[in-house]
Amino acid sequence: MAAVVKDTGELWTRLFDHGPFLQGEIKYFLKEFEERRADREVEKIFQILERVTEIKETQIDRLKLSSDVHLPTLNANLEVAVGMCNRILEKEEEYCPDKALANNRERRKAEWESFVEDITQKCSKVEATFGEKEKEMREYYEQLGQKLQAE
Repeated sequence: MAAVVKDTGELWTRLFDHGPFLQGEIKYFLKEFEERRADREVEKIFQILERVTEIKETQIDRLKLSSDVHLPTLNANLEVAVGMCNRILEKEEEYCPDKALANNRERRKAEWESFVEDITQKCSKVEATFGEKEKEMREYYEQLGQKLQAE
């Protein structure tokens, strides 16, 4: 019985306890990764150092000369652009769409009031004329009725 329990324990350890195997694989992986990466990192650092030294020795003087040549032209172009922007802003202030819209609204409002007043006057004239004609017709028919009764 003890042999069976011992064998079962060994089987279980072989099947389910992967600790020793994993520890070995992890150590191997770390060793390989660190060795390979360390070499690449050192190489990259030397490449960067070479590039920085090359830029420092050659490109900075060239950049200074180039900036001395091109910056005055760029500055002049920027001043021209600022002047143009200021002129555009001044023109915009002269012709403000809000003011133009407000003026047009006021003009249309005045035209509408004039139209309504004109229509009101014409309606009053029509009603007055109609009233006069109605009065004339009543008088005419009253006279006609009186003539018919008198006869």
